[in-house]
Amino acid sequence: MVGYDPKADGRNISNFEVAVAGSLSGLVTRALISPLDVIKIRFQLQIERLSHSEPSAKYHGILQAGRQILQEEGPTAFWKGHIPAQLLSIGYGAVQFLSFEMLTELVHRAGVHDARDFSVHFVCGGLSACAATLAVHPVDVLRTRFAAQGEPKVYKTLRDAVITMYRTEGSLVFYKGLTPTLIAIFPYAGFQFSFYNSLKHMYEWVMPAEGKTNGNFKNLLCGSGAGVISKTLTYPLDLFKKRLQVRGFEQARITFGQTNVPLPRFEATRASWIAPGRYFGRKARRASSRACRPAC
Repeated sequence: MVGYDPKADGRNISNFEVAVAGSLSGLVTRALISPLDVIKIRFQLQIERLSHSEPSAKYHGILQAGRQILQEEGPTAFWKGHIPAQLLSIGYGAVQFLSFEMLTELVHRAGVHDARDFSVHFVCGGLSACAATLAVHPVDVLRTRFAAQGEPKVYKTLRDAVITMYRTEGSLVFYKGLTPTLIAIFPYAGFQFSFYNSLKHMYEWVMPAEGKTNGNFKNLLCGSGAGVISKTLTYPLDLFKKRLQVRGFEQARITFGQTNVPLPRFEATRASWIAPGRYFGRKARRASSRACRPAC
């Protein structure tokens, strides 16, 4: 059960239990999907297209990227930044689920809407995700930096990363990419909670007998479906966030291929939505050719 349910017959759990459940679910999930998350971040930061027809691209696909990372950096590379990632997941899960529970209960007590409505779950889910993002965004930046760096490492430890980033880029570095993150996370989490609730009702309508007995499978199936739909709808902004979080960190990923060059704000925003790989690659090459033209 996610969110306050007035018809739960006294089975509503306490706020502390909600926070613990959210933290533990985030911890387990992060540990399991960390290798794929590292590959995803590498894909997002590679300017060249993910295609064999792109000779300058380092990564072409999931299996090839996995083999390449394993060969060059060893198996531990798939858990780069795992400590900040776990801190991110634990903190984010606790704040998000706790605030979602409190917001849906507040709506129910106000008596304005049914706490289980799609629109209520969308708004409360979005607000709870924004609160969680504000609480843990600095750790998200650290996680991205660790997962993005190749060999040799720029940051040796978490403490080294915090000190180096603060000294070289200032305190605001820990909130790079916050704006697109908030813009993306509100609809993402809103859709996730809303579709989860809708998919559960659909599952119980299609299979009424199993809907009440096989609860774990139902939750897994509906949660996965809601996550896929939500991430697909908001993915471009996640790409934009990752590009912003590694601004000024190009030297750590120089072996990945082209690194981004500063773009006007409008062009950078447009590039994150329209063919990001091709656009950034062409702009970087054009900018570099213009820069060297007077010296050639």
